[in-house]
Amino acid sequence: MNDNIKTVTVYPTTLELTTPTKPANGSNDDYDPHQHRELKNPTTNFQTFTHFLKASVGTGVLAMPSAFAHAGYVNGTLLTLVIGSLALYCLHILIKCMYILCKRQRVPYVSFSQAMNLGLKQGPPWLRCLAPIAVPFVDGFLAFYHFGICCVYVVFIAESIKQLVDEYLVVWDVRIHMCIIIVPLLLIYSIKNLKLLAPFSSAANLLLLVGFGIILYYIFEELPPLSERDPFVAAGKLPTFFGTVLFALEAVGVILAIEENMATPKSFVGPCGILNGGMSIVLGLYVLLGFFGYWKYGNESEGSITLNIPQSEIPAQVVKVFFAITTWISYALQGYVTAHILWDKYLSKRFKETRQTFYELIFRAIIVLLTFGCAVAIPDLSVFLSLVGSFCLSILGLIFPVLLQICVQYTEGYGPFRIKLIINLLLLCFGIFGGVVGTYVSIVDIIAVYK
Repeated sequence: MNDNIKTVTVYPTTLELTTPTKPANGSNDDYDPHQHRELKNPTTNFQTFTHFLKASVGTGVLAMPSAFAHAGYVNGTLLTLVIGSLALYCLHILIKCMYILCKRQRVPYVSFSQAMNLGLKQGPPWLRCLAPIAVPFVDGFLAFYHFGICCVYVVFIAESIKQLVDEYLVVWDVRIHMCIIIVPLLLIYSIKNLKLLAPFSSAANLLLLVGFGIILYYIFEELPPLSERDPFVAAGKLPTFFGTVLFALEAVGVILAIEENMATPKSFVGPCGILNGGMSIVLGLYVLLGFFGYWKYGNESEGSITLNIPQSEIPAQVVKVFFAITTWISYALQGYVTAHILWDKYLSKRFKETRQTFYELIFRAIIVLLTFGCAVAIPDLSVFLSLVGSFCLSILGLIFPVLLQICVQYTEGYGPFRIKLIINLLLLCFGIFGGVVGTYVSIVDIIAVYK
């Protein structure tokens, strides 16, 4: 296979990971998985950082003013920081548990699904029956969720282009614009190497910075008195806020993928590492846009703040172009997870190595056409993605990492008074409650829309 095209990581298969070569407490030996990773195209710290920002700052940030309208500016600020901190903590414990399992197995890397399989086998006896379904279950959730994000990105890009074309040229149906963007999507999605995508992410981050600057210019222009906005709202609106913020913040599949492809993975999770630094910037941006966007537009905040700013002015049109371009680049990042899971883990072994590059390009083209088909069939995919986001992300981003830590710590103990177990059980309850309530509210919203 061409080294310049494909990032290949050589790891043992799932079957080889089922029986530890060390005792359960073998995580304390001197084997360092990070030093044994074999990557053909590793990314630098800066490239990883740009990928992290681009993966975490997607179309969800444009919905933050609307999210704050469902919480109030005080509740919204505090709860965004709380949810963001919990999501960050769960990412830390997930990556830490994967590292511990690598040390126990003496392998350079295990995927999220393999980690869940191993953890359940080493955890409490009553959970071990779930181990056989862990790999397909986690892989399925990750692939499906990121495929859904790509579908929404198709709609977002097409609608952004449509607004511009309608204003200056001719009024076309949004589905025609979806057809037009198929070729650009095929081109960006044919890049299979995260290292080659890094320059695109850097350019996208610059466009995002300029775009947010223009949006903030409109927001700070003649702000109304803050007393006209609600600091708190009825508790019944909070589940919608929870689902929106969690969807906007969580990109667990992409984050794990970029950490896996790092040349120096120890730099990712340190106290001043990429994960903490990147999430601090992301949280600050989300609170900034959510707070001041709600202050400016109140309950009239749209699902995307680009719809609130003056539609006919040139700077507003520039913002739409910039966000369409950055979303086009994000399509490749989010879709990387789906292709990485389905092709690398399940399909590539079915083809001869000399022909794998050709067939993978065909497979990626099929994914693009499927996302296009879903977007054309159901242009209002956002309501369905809120359902998938509330359900999938509460499981992938909160419940599974906590459950994995409970299993990994089972043989080593949970500390004095089982404090670690108590903390994890509280987080587990929070994830289950948020997922159930958010899913219920999303279903109610879908019924209301289609009535």
